[in-house]
Amino acid sequence: VARGQEDGRAHGRSLSRFLMLLLFLRRELRPPARLHPGVSARALLSSGARSPVRDRVEKERRQRRRVEEIEARSVRDECSQGRGEQSWLEPKVIAYSVPTPPGEKKDTSVPLPASYSPQYVEAAWYSWWERQGFFKPEYHEHLPHRQESSFSLCIPPPNVTGSLHLGHALTVAIQDAVVRWRRMQGWKVLWLPGCDHAGIATQVVVEKQLLRERGLRRQDLPRAEFLREVWRWKEMKGDEIYHQLRRLGSSLDWDRACFTMDAGYTEAVTEAFMRLHQAGLVYRSRRLVNWSCALGSAISDIEVESLELRGRSYITVPGYQDKVPFGELVHFAYLTEDSGEEVVVATTRPETMLGDVAVVVHPDDGRYTHLVGKQIRHPFTGRLLPILTDTLVDRELGTGAVKVTPAHDHTDFELGLKHQLPQISVFSEDGNMETESGDWLQGVKRFDARELVMSALSERGLYRGVKEHPMVLRLCSRSGDVVEPLLKSQWYVKCQELAEEAMAALDRGELSFIPTSLHNTWHSWLANISDWCVSRQLWWGHRIPAYRVTFTGSRDLEVGVNRELVSPGETLPIQQEKTCTKPLRGESNELWVIGRTQEEARNNIAKQHGIEESQITLTQDDDVLDTWFSSALFPFAALGWPQETADLMNFYPNSLLETGSDLIFFWVARMVMLGQQLTGQLPFRQVLFHSLVRDSHGRKMSKSLGNVIDPLDVISGVSLQRLQQKLQEGNLDSRECRIAQEGQKRDFPHGIPECGTDALRFSLSSYKCKGEDINLDTATFLSSRRFCNKIWNAMKFTLSTLPEKFQPWPTNMLHPAAAIDRWILSRLLRTIATCDRGFQEYNLQAVTSAIHRFWLHDLCDVYLECVKPVLQNGEYSLRETVQQILYLSTEQALCLLSPFMPYLTEELWQRLPSRHQHGQPSICIARYPSVSELPDWNYPQGESDFLLVQEVVRVVRAMRADYQLTKARPEREFPAGKIGPSVVYTRRINAGALGVISGETPKQGGTERG
Repeated sequence: VARGQEDGRAHGRSLSRFLMLLLFLRRELRPPARLHPGVSARALLSSGARSPVRDRVEKERRQRRRVEEIEARSVRDECSQGRGEQSWLEPKVIAYSVPTPPGEKKDTSVPLPASYSPQYVEAAWYSWWERQGFFKPEYHEHLPHRQESSFSLCIPPPNVTGSLHLGHALTVAIQDAVVRWRRMQGWKVLWLPGCDHAGIATQVVVEKQLLRERGLRRQDLPRAEFLREVWRWKEMKGDEIYHQLRRLGSSLDWDRACFTMDAGYTEAVTEAFMRLHQAGLVYRSRRLVNWSCALGSAISDIEVESLELRGRSYITVPGYQDKVPFGELVHFAYLTEDSGEEVVVATTRPETMLGDVAVVVHPDDGRYTHLVGKQIRHPFTGRLLPILTDTLVDRELGTGAVKVTPAHDHTDFELGLKHQLPQISVFSEDGNMETESGDWLQGVKRFDARELVMSALSERGLYRGVKEHPMVLRLCSRSGDVVEPLLKSQWYVKCQELAEEAMAALDRGELSFIPTSLHNTWHSWLANISDWCVSRQLWWGHRIPAYRVTFTGSRDLEVGVNRELVSPGETLPIQQEKTCTKPLRGESNELWVIGRTQEEARNNIAKQHGIEESQITLTQDDDVLDTWFSSALFPFAALGWPQETADLMNFYPNSLLETGSDLIFFWVARMVMLGQQLTGQLPFRQVLFHSLVRDSHGRKMSKSLGNVIDPLDVISGVSLQRLQQKLQEGNLDSRECRIAQEGQKRDFPHGIPECGTDALRFSLSSYKCKGEDINLDTATFLSSRRFCNKIWNAMKFTLSTLPEKFQPWPTNMLHPAAAIDRWILSRLLRTIATCDRGFQEYNLQAVTSAIHRFWLHDLCDVYLECVKPVLQNGEYSLRETVQQILYLSTEQALCLLSPFMPYLTEELWQRLPSRHQHGQPSICIARYPSVSELPDWNYPQGESDFLLVQEVVRVVRAMRADYQLTKARPEREFPAGKIGPSVVYTRRINAGALGVISGETPKQGGTERG
């Protein structure tokens, strides 16, 4: 608070500070007072005379009684904890009991409760805000201070299956603060809500429900019936995420809420695929994908988690009763065809050796120079495998000889393309061995086949042993399954040209990042981008508008094709047609056509080949598009694209995108690439990235660690028992559940106390979000709740000092004469300037710090304490001036705080007298404080003088905290110094005296007033 080095008087202040503290310590730490010889303390007290000794003894008696009460309460708390009850001392919960129908305004004529209670404060306001239309851009016309500027952004659409976590809460806190600030500035604001259909997650949830309730698998139902089940689930559960966002106070325009499976949005997704195909950016190819055997679908890179293994580890894999060993390097030998010479290779996946097509060595490796060009025979399939050379081989790794399995390893796939090797897939989509592996293994699970292969190698004398080996295991985040690289014919989007345009936009300054440190990350990823696989083997999602074509005389070579003879990685050129529905051929010469509808596709293929439509058979692709494809369209599709809607014209491009830095590739980059390609404009001008939220120990939040915090638990409070019950209701196995419960006991031994929405939002906004990850401690929420209570008490005092018919003066009539009045107005002006600068730079930490400092240290600690005598006994003119300044300071400070604490500020602002002069029915649309709207109350010398006062208060409070002095335990003895070489004396520090110095007037009957 009192750092104040900006005025150049640090040395003088330090000297004054030292002298004042010296006087204070000299007074407080003096030796004990001596009685006159022959006069006892008891005799002095019995005489009834008032004396410091009598006061001290009486006070000590009261203090002992209070200490005994505290100790007794501690015993009760320990007993209650043993009974499973909450052991913290929660403030009394006060509920708002006035009957108020949803959408009606809250009754603020009733007296304020004695203390702040989130339940009371947050009741009834949100439904009234929503019904009044304050969050809609159309309300802009009713603002007397409106400006001809607009501001728009969209919320990152959460999954329809999900529940909010602290990452969502951080996003909401930041975005809503910025949105409310712009709205209060008079801008036309649109904050667009939405929800993602979450293809994989939603399908998994519904499949589990079907199996649990009806004993049915998805495949037991026709596709249409299963989709009806999904929609039925969505209607029942899909709005829960919206209720949670409302609970956080999000000022979203709910009338414009968009679900990514709505009819209009689905039309936009189809149109986007069509236009990308028309531009030659969509093609079909047979390549390796990340495959989850448990889900039966390809998954995106963001759904792949990497588990680092230091050596042999046993991992639980879905579908296997026993854990499967990983982190082992198996050695076995191949024999050359002509001489029978041995070539030993090493692998962590011996079951894939049935798909081996070559062995590759480094061209400079002398151990194998004489074998290059020869062939080795596969011991189980009898295939002849060539021995090739490639500089990609690491001679020092393993034996220096590498088996190549193009159909089951990404590196091997690239080697196979380079050397034109065949691709032999030995796994089916469900993770069982295919026919190519031989009759003896067909249908065996892939990891069970591992043991059989090793036994067969041993029988043939080719097994050379196994040893521990560090490796990275890739797991599906949705199912926990080991991700299998699998060859599949899929639809791809070409990304190189799109990525170049995205990098150029940043280089030209058309797109900007906050923080700028992510520029290098952006360029590094986009410069090495691969084509984007957009096919997903699901039923729930946007079905790909592509149709397989067959008609009399057409060739379809996909069925029965010899996979060993298929040209690996080749994509046949698309026929050059003017229509965007031109037919195309995949690698195996199957004929495909793209169309918005089946009728459109049939018509175009008939024209192309000059045949009757009745002769054509079309079969739509069963796959759906990657969820990230539809999410990448959100900034413009949610506004009505491809139609030229008014919202699209008024609010696109968005002014800002705010999201987590972990989504820079999977969402931000794809929005930029598709936005530029499909609309000709960037979807937003600025991107504000916030940091990742971790726990107080710096660990990633994970259900298995038990450190995940539900923001609704912070708002309403939750016991440890309920936290652990929620873990048991989840999908953790028993071991993981026990570990998570132990973690919860350590981190939340008493659960999480009720803190309220405002405290949660203010705490999250107070972190430095642009840079390092956030190590979140729940203690910050409690601190913010206490801050709310401080504001509550300050406003109660302010309202009690204002006369019944109080009328605020215009600001130009305020001419402060007293130094303290000039000081508080100068501090207010400086705080407003700091908040404006912080918002402009999206530095919310600076804004919240300035607001916190003004309320707590300037207004409450100094100004209120200084003007109490004037308000109680001062002359009328002085009292009137103080009332006006106090009113202005609190009213402006509430407006500054409103973007972060909408409920508390609304509750208090509505009770300010003469509020009709504000010109607005709610603080959320009142004018945000601006330096330009206020007189020049800048008094730097006055601020400098009061820094000493604030420093004294800070030091005294620090001493009270260090010695744990409270009103209930007001004195402590401690070694204070020496008299001579050996005599040590002690001195009691008195909390009452410290309270006076620190600006806290003791209560009547409590410690002395000093």
